[in-house]
Amino acid sequence: QVQVVESGGGLVQPGGSLRLSCATSGSSFSDKAWMWYRQAPGKQREWVALITSAGGTTYEESVKGRFSVSRDKTNNIVYLQMNNLKPEDTAVYYCLFDGHWGQGTQVTVSS
Repeated sequence: QVQVVESGGGLVQPGGSLRLSCATSGSSFSDKAWMWYRQAPGKQREWVALITSAGGTTYEESVKGRFSVSRDKTNNIVYLQMNNLKPEDTAVYYCLFDGHWGQGTQVTVSS
């Protein structure tokens, strides 16, 4: 049974940083990809970043240069490091792995 659990959200001031975690289990981890999405109030869920099992990464244009995704292979945890956060980054952030969504973690950027 695949499990996906996000953590690390919170309230941060503009310009601040947060690191989100996505712990995954119950699946093979080869030839797979982990994806981060976010959903702001009243908006559709949008893709943010991706990391493959080979370590390749891709980012949505608005987060390039500010967000970085990485993977701890030993513990099967994927991280989303978010720097220089802006109010428009406020959303619930979700991890998608092997067709399974986590419960999401709230990120609020506000002064």
